[in-house]
Amino acid sequence: MFEGFEMFVMFPDSQNHYALRPFDKLRGTFAQGPLTLQTFQTLQTFQTFLMNLYFDNCATSFPKPAAVAEAMVSHLNETGGTYGRSAYPRIFQSTKLVEECRDSLATLVGTAEGEKIIFTANATTALNLMIQGICKRGGHVLTSAMEHNAIARPLEHLRQLGWIEWELLESAPDGTIITEKIASKLRPNTILVAVCHMSNVNGMAQSPGEIKKAIGEIPLLVDASQSLGSHPVLVDEWGVDFLAFTGHKSLLGPTGTGGAFVRRQELVEPLIYGGTGSGSDSLSMPSYLPDRFEAGTPNITGIHGLNAALKNRPVPRHTRDDFADLLREVKTNNNYVVRCATDFANQGKLFSVVHHSLSSSELALRFYETYGIESRAGLHCAPLAHRHLGSFPNGDCRFSLSPYHTPEELNFLAKAIHDVGR
Repeated sequence: MFEGFEMFVMFPDSQNHYALRPFDKLRGTFAQGPLTLQTFQTLQTFQTFLMNLYFDNCATSFPKPAAVAEAMVSHLNETGGTYGRSAYPRIFQSTKLVEECRDSLATLVGTAEGEKIIFTANATTALNLMIQGICKRGGHVLTSAMEHNAIARPLEHLRQLGWIEWELLESAPDGTIITEKIASKLRPNTILVAVCHMSNVNGMAQSPGEIKKAIGEIPLLVDASQSLGSHPVLVDEWGVDFLAFTGHKSLLGPTGTGGAFVRRQELVEPLIYGGTGSGSDSLSMPSYLPDRFEAGTPNITGIHGLNAALKNRPVPRHTRDDFADLLREVKTNNNYVVRCATDFANQGKLFSVVHHSLSSSELALRFYETYGIESRAGLHCAPLAHRHLGSFPNGDCRFSLSPYHTPEELNFLAKAIHDVGR
């Protein structure tokens, strides 16, 4: 897989006449001379037609299936209509599509109960719905060392209010929860265990089914922001009580879309109160799903885009073996510490690197300025994870893959990582 290849770029001469010129991206040179800022900017103009060098899909996926934008434009310019608020054909059509998307998401998370899928603006809103809705009665909460601030900050906010206590579960060096030690952390007043399914720092995937077995009837909340769409999610098989997800990452939908799976609604107080288009004769929120947790008009245009993404999933252009080859190749460079799962079977679609002397921001800058590679530097909103992995406070440089990446693009990334790491 990791053998050299040549690229050609349409490049203008001094008279603005375009001609094909061989380009060696690894050395930053054209056949006729070194890469200058001007030539690099021109190269970036044509980059989209040459190679997908966007490796920041954990932040948001790019590109999206073409059908996503088409569906959203169609709703805005042609079909229109709100959700469940009136009774004429335009509304029926819009409402039917929202419910179609809801059912598709239910299938994707591994349940037949579509009404338990709640639409929210993103995973952070969904996590706040469940954390604040469950913890209002007070108690003890357990979470993992790998959590994103979307879980950690709500927990800390509630601790500062005096509502709860929270602590970390014991974890292996890569962040995997040691399920055999969970029981020793449980208390009579433990009201929630909240964990990410896949770390957004090193790509390590937890085992929700094993965690649920260890905690019994205590509610389990899983943050599937990074995993849903790229990793199996099976809420019924695992016995997961609550799950949060976003639409704009591995699902390849637009930003402003996301949601939750709510199995035990009786444990959750609504986060937002308001109109639902149902039970309008009462000043109390409806008792039934999904209405109880869907106050206000949802992002209908965004849901149109998300539904199109779910119906137009691309066939991956690289294999799991290609990704394994990439990781093995990067690990051969002794100038880096590679952050990934200890067991590749638990590895998600991302990994991070820490250089022995260059900061994460300097690494990301060099990757971009020299090779056009777009990556993420810093703490990735997950300081707990970096403390556990030993990369706090400087963070690391993260690369996250898309199904649109080809083996040649992974080849290029590996070579670039080696070159910068010298």
